[in-house]
Amino acid sequence: MATAHSWRTDDEPPNYPQLLWSTSRLITTGIAARRRQGFAVGVGRDIEAGRVNVRRVMVVQQSPRYELAEVRESVRRALAGLELSLSDWIRAGERVLLKPNFIRQSHTERPDEWEQIITHGAVIAAVAEEVAAALRGRGTITVADGPQTDSDFDAICARTGVRELAGRLADRYPDLKFEILDLRRECWRTVNGVVVERRRLPEDPRGYTLVDLGERSFFHGKTGRFYGADYDTGFTQQHHSEGRHEYLISRTALDADVFISLPKLKTHKKVGVTLNLKGLVGINGDKNYLPHFCMGTPAEGGDEFPSSDAKARVQSRLIAAFKAVALRTGRATEWWAPWARRLGARVFGSTSKVVRSGNWWGNDTTWRMTLDLNRILLEYDGTGQLRQKPLRYLSIVDGIVAGEGDGPMEADAKPCGVLVAGLHPVPVDFVATQIMGFDWRKIALIRESFRLVDFGPQDVEWCGDRPQFRFRPHFGWVGHVELDGEAVAA
Repeated sequence: MATAHSWRTDDEPPNYPQLLWSTSRLITTGIAARRRQGFAVGVGRDIEAGRVNVRRVMVVQQSPRYELAEVRESVRRALAGLELSLSDWIRAGERVLLKPNFIRQSHTERPDEWEQIITHGAVIAAVAEEVAAALRGRGTITVADGPQTDSDFDAICARTGVRELAGRLADRYPDLKFEILDLRRECWRTVNGVVVERRRLPEDPRGYTLVDLGERSFFHGKTGRFYGADYDTGFTQQHHSEGRHEYLISRTALDADVFISLPKLKTHKKVGVTLNLKGLVGINGDKNYLPHFCMGTPAEGGDEFPSSDAKARVQSRLIAAFKAVALRTGRATEWWAPWARRLGARVFGSTSKVVRSGNWWGNDTTWRMTLDLNRILLEYDGTGQLRQKPLRYLSIVDGIVAGEGDGPMEADAKPCGVLVAGLHPVPVDFVATQIMGFDWRKIALIRESFRLVDFGPQDVEWCGDRPQFRFRPHFGWVGHVELDGEAVAA
């Protein structure tokens, strides 16, 4: 069974026991209700306005440069290849959400590099212009994402030029509303990777929905000590235990009439690739709801480390103790924690060189969380009920300058000059993974994603160009994901 609870942004999300007071507002739905609808949600043959083929993926090659005129033409070629007329698919007055990858304003170690880290503003602008025309200048375009918690949203907006884009569209379409939303509930200031200050943010103006997937979760039947994205591991456990699997999802995302995903073609340390599927982490309001790995070694039922030797066991316990103390000491953490972290790096090695925190091919946690988020977006509306009609979904992956190596935030630039487009995240990510030179069967996120649809890999229609690259994986994945089975030299 699945349950949901909604609240506005000025309400605090209740802890699970406190949900008893709001039983009258809970909406309970089940698999049987989904079957009665008579279609696979998000995959229907006829998605609202005109027939579309969700199995088709269109690949367009261009130069590896972000010249707006060329990007515009590539976007139009992609839409034509999908046989999608936005003016028929989108109606005047509707709300269209553009979801880019806004994870961080730059490469972690090289602040002047960013084109391989986030979706480029030229891609956002080209798509927004097409959408504004389809809306006949009446409706709402929302650019929204929830970046890494310690990222600078204003710097991201400056680099992508989305505020200038809003001004240009306002001049051309006076009745068009253009929103730019940071979907996070708080942001952090960190020193050497340690959280030393927390600041509340305005949040999603439409609120959030707490969705419990229960037995429909990809975590169903899996046990472990889940670690989320903050020092308070008990919070993550509370929302993923005793049959509960709860996520705090943006109402702006769930209530959009049309959802357009604009991810980056890039590697990822925990799931292999970050494309449409992994990008949905950005519609969650609080990342501590998201299990990223199971604490402990494989012998202990965890996937924090690839090894179960004594060194890994000691590290796991010390890291857990460090985070427990950091949670209790609050602002005082600023004075001792960076020093302790540097000492740990000297003894055990830096996370940029040593596999820990689930940053390897054997992570059996993050892909499940990612597919849960996709199930919620594709199958549930803003009230937490199963959708009565399929979501209108479009993806255009920005691979003009892609990211290889230690993604998602320390990826190296890989000029590819490619856009990958489609009407469902599963086939698009399936094709994009192969373009990167990876074997989709070796990536659990891609392999298991076909459980979200009513067709198989053999049914995907790859149209347009067929480029083939050899991306270098994150170092925790080298030798375990390449399409030809041969490691790409670091």
